Amino acid sequence: MEQYKQEFIEFMVSADVLKFGDFTLKSGRKSPFFMNAGAYVTGESLMRLGQYYAKAIHECYGDDFDVLFGPAYKGIPLSVTTAIAFHELYGKEIRYSSNRKEIKDHGDTGILLGSKIGDGDRVVIIEDVTTSGKSIEETMPILKAQGDVKIIGLMVSLDRMEIGLSGRKAALAEISDKYGFATNAIVTMAEVIEHLHGRDVCGRVVIDDDIKTALDEYYKTYGA
Repeated sequence: MEQYKQEFIEFMVSADVLKFGDFTLKSGRKSPFFMNAGAYVTGESLMRLGQYYAKAIHECYGDDFDVLFGPAYKGIPLSVTTAIAFHELYGKEIRYSSNRKEIKDHGDTGILLGSKIGDGDRVVIIEDVTTSGKSIEETMPILKAQGDVKIIGLMVSLDRMEIGLSGRKAALAEISDKYGFATNAIVTMAEVIEHLHGRDVCGRVVIDDDIKTALDEYYKTYGA
C-alpha cells in the first residue's frame, strides 16, 4: 500500500472522521463504522485533505483535465482545497466548480458556484463518500446541461465497498457501468481494515479483534 494511503487512513482516525462502533446509517443499515467528512474543520486538516485527494487524482487520472466539480454541499470545500493542492504539488491550474441548491438570478447568476463549465471541458467529480450512488444521479444532469463536457472520472475519499442500488455490485462499480467513466477512492475499506487491525493510532488500537469480527459480519451481508 502506498505511503500516502497509510498516512491518509491514520489521518481520518486522528481527525475523528472515521469512527468504529455501532452506528445507524441514513439508509437504515446498522454499521460498525461511520465516516463524517464534516469533521474536517481546521486549516491544517483541510490542507492535508486536499493534498491526499490531489495525490490520488494525479495517480488515477493524471493532470489532463480542466475542472474539479464538487457537488454541494460537502463537495464545495473538497473541490477548493484540492484545486489549491494540485497547484502546489504539480504546478497545474485546475478550476473548481460546484452547484448551488437553488439557481441564483442576480449577480453571479446560474446554478454553478466557482468556474463556469462549457463545451470541451474535462471534469473530475470529487466527493467525500458514495454509498448508493444517488448523489451522482443528481450531479450528472447538472453537468450535462452545461454543454459538451467530458467526465474523466470520480474520486471519493473512502470506498465503503458495499452493494449499491442494484444489490449486486458496489456503488462505485455501478456508477462506472451506468455512466461510462472511471471511479476511484483514495482508500478502500479493505485497505483501512488491513492497515488498522491491531495497530495503535493516537494511543489506542482502533480496530481490535471484536471490531474486526463485527466488520467481517457486516460485509457478509452488505459487502460487494
